[in-house]
Order: sequence, then C-alpha cells, then structure tokens
Amino acid sequence: MDTARLKLYINGEWREAASGATIEVCNPATREMVCRIPYGGAAEAASAVEAAAAAFPGWAGLSAWERSRRLRRVGDLIRERKEEYARWMTLEMGKPIVESRAEVNATADYFEWYSEEAKRVYGDIVPAHTTRKRHWVIRQPLGVAAAISPWNFPSVLPARKISAALAAGCTMVVRPATQTPLSSLAIVQACEDAGVPPGVINLILGPSSAVGPVLLSHPAVKKVSLTGSVEVGRIIARDAGAQLKKVALELGGSAPILIFEDADVETAARQTARAKFRNMGQVCISITRIFVQESIRKKFEEILVAEVRSMRIGDGLDESTELGPLANEDGLKKTREFVADAIGKGARLLAGGGCPAGFERGYFYEPAVLTDVPESARVLHEEPFGPIAPVCGFRDFEEAIARANATPFGLAGYLFTSDLRTAILASERLECGIVGVNDLVPATAQCPFGGIKDSGYGREGGYQGLDEFLYSKYISIGL
Repeated sequence: MDTARLKLYINGEWREAASGATIEVCNPATREMVCRIPYGGAAEAASAVEAAAAAFPGWAGLSAWERSRRLRRVGDLIRERKEEYARWMTLEMGKPIVESRAEVNATADYFEWYSEEAKRVYGDIVPAHTTRKRHWVIRQPLGVAAAISPWNFPSVLPARKISAALAAGCTMVVRPATQTPLSSLAIVQACEDAGVPPGVINLILGPSSAVGPVLLSHPAVKKVSLTGSVEVGRIIARDAGAQLKKVALELGGSAPILIFEDADVETAARQTARAKFRNMGQVCISITRIFVQESIRKKFEEILVAEVRSMRIGDGLDESTELGPLANEDGLKKTREFVADAIGKGARLLAGGGCPAGFERGYFYEPAVLTDVPESARVLHEEPFGPIAPVCGFRDFEEAIARANATPFGLAGYLFTSDLRTAILASERLECGIVGVNDLVPATAQCPFGGIKDSGYGREGGYQGLDEFLYSKYISIGL
C-alpha cells in the first residue's frame, strides 16, 4: 500500500483535513500506533458529495462494458496486492493473517462479480393494449450513494457496497470506521490505479456527528447504505426517511444454530467451534446461541470444548495464530460482562474466560464456552459480538424452532442434520435472511446477504445487491 496515499480521497486528490486534525490507527494485539490518518469533518463530507455529484453523469454515461473493465481491474489489483493488504488489515483490526488473506480474496470476488453484473442491467418490453403504443421499462442508476461501514470486516463490507454501486453507474462517498480505515483506503487506491475517474469514489473520515448529517441531508445523496448497529440503523432510517432517501441497513444479529440428534456430532461440534470463534466472534452472522438436542448434548459439548482448547491464540501476524485479539477495549469489556452475567445467573463455564497468560498487553480473551445458560442471561438476548459460546438444550423440533426465533434479530441461522425433511422444514421456519444447512460460512459474492426484523432490510451480493442502486423507469411511446 502506498503510505503517501493514506489520506482523505476527494475528487481524485489525496488530501489532509482542512483543520489539520488526525487520528491514530492502533494495533489491537499490542495497543501500539500503526500510523496517523487525516480526520476531517462536515466540510470534507460536503466536498466529497459534490465531487461525486459532478462525476455522476460521466460515470453513468459510460458503457456497461467500460465500467465492467475497470471494476475487473480493481479486483485484479486487489488480488495482486493480497499479501500487503492482508498485513495492513491484521495490523489495524487484529484478525489472524490467514483470515485477512481470505477477506482480501473475498473483496476481489465482489469486484469481479459486479464487473460481470454491470453488463446485465436488463430492462423489459411490455405488451400494450393497442398496436399504437410501446411500453418499455429500463433500469437506471440512482445517483450519489453513501456507504457507512464498520471495523469487523474492514475490506469486504465496504467492497460489497462500492462494487455494486459503481457497477450500477452510481458514484459513491465512503465513510469507513475510524478504527480501521486502512483497508478501505487500499480499495480506493486500487480503484484509482485501475482508472476509476476522479469523483466516482471518494473517501472521508471524521466524527459521525459531523459527517453523518451531511450524508443524510445533502440533496445529491440518493442512497445510504449502512452496516452497523441497530441503534445507528434506527437513526439512519429516521433521518434518511425525512429526506426520502433510499436506505439499506445491515444491522445486528443473534444467529442460532440447531444441532439435531441425527447430525454428525463430531463434524457439527468442530465446525461450530471454528465458525463461532472466527474473527473472535466479531461477525454479524456469527453463531451466538447454540441449541443442541438433549440426547447428544453432552457429547457435543465435550468435542466443542476440546476443539476450542486446541486453537492457538497469538498475534495475528504470526502464521500459526488461529485466534487473535478482540478489536478494541469496548469489545473486551463487553465480553467480560456477558460471561460474568451468565455465570452469575447459574451458567457453568466449560472452557476459557479471562486473559490468556502472556497476552495482557493486547485485547486478548480466551474463548468462553458456557453451558446450562439460563433464559435470563443477556448473552441469549443481546448481540455479544465476542468470543462466547452459550450451549443450551432442546427436546424436539418445535422447541428448537421456537427458541431460535425468540429474538428481535433475523440475520442468519444455522442447523446440522442428516435428514432432508428436517433441513427443509427448519430452513423455511427460521426467521432470518440467511440459512446455513450443514454450512457455517454461507456468505458469497453471488448470493444475497441481509436480514429481516431488527437486522435491517436491503441486500448486498447477488443480482439483488445491484438492484439496490438502480430504479426502474417506465417509458410509454405513442406511435
């Protein structure tokens, strides 16, 4: 990554903040500063929106094939720079380098996928009542889109928004999490190097209290896409609604997993452990509530605990590390509070909990496995977003579905079974936007990602993600 371009990016220029303000990017494993980045505000946000608005006619006016070529080049550059980008991601976010590489590859996948989808923005010819008319429906880009992304997947989450918006012909203002701006800056650098014109993509950093109102009130912004918390989502929906802007919200989750007694218990337990503690549980579709049929519960817990204890904790830059630190102090504090709350209400700790020896400096925490978790425990009702695996039992199918759906969230749900009937019925009954059947890593560029209920609305990925940045125009022609 070109460190000389670790700045705000507005209208094709790498800029310092007008105020001269900067923020520190710190390594969660050591709490040491990695670098400093310019920190702007409302003025920079307004400039970015105006640059995107000015660039929109030219970008939308390019042929779909030309936009496709440039987006494909962005994906190619990201793949070529995988090692460099992955290292920066681990430094700013803490995840193991192996996971960072996988995320960089997934980022490139989105640009590759939407480079192809850019050529497939189809319309319709609709039969008229009379031979003296023709009815056409075409799809056109909305205009300027604003993307607000979080820190837990600092590359693939903004990539989902950027790649689809640019493929549709929209221009964009990106506001990444201030904790992890380097991965978004890497994407912007790849866009610039791939020949994406000035103003088509802009990146700003600054306090949400200054940047947010500009993005939500500026008349040139036609679409706001947020990945974030439910609380922030409600504010975005309210304020954008007052401006009648189109909104997509990918918010919190509390994903259940149902382990039925006909499942391969060893496979289910080992995969559950790996999926649950991937990125230290800081995943919006992470398993947060584990429901196991009582007849196999003890065996499942034994294998789960053994798998968790086998995972190697360490600095993410170490190739052998499987579990890195949490991303920040707030996450570490919240994890401790959830575990203490559950134990205080009667849960038993089977593994983990506390700081691993030798890692007191960073935000490290041994993954906790809890059992006999009471229904009153916070971890069963709130999004923990950390390394906690609460295990509960169930007797039959109906109880499993009822407990799984007893949440205001509806992003993802999972199940393990070898029975086709159970797989189909449970998939249909789970109240969520994504279901993994014997598959705990379902997210992919070519399929839609998003939730229902308090987990938000709108989709990213698949052709549905492209639709989010288009509108249908009906044209009636009299002959």
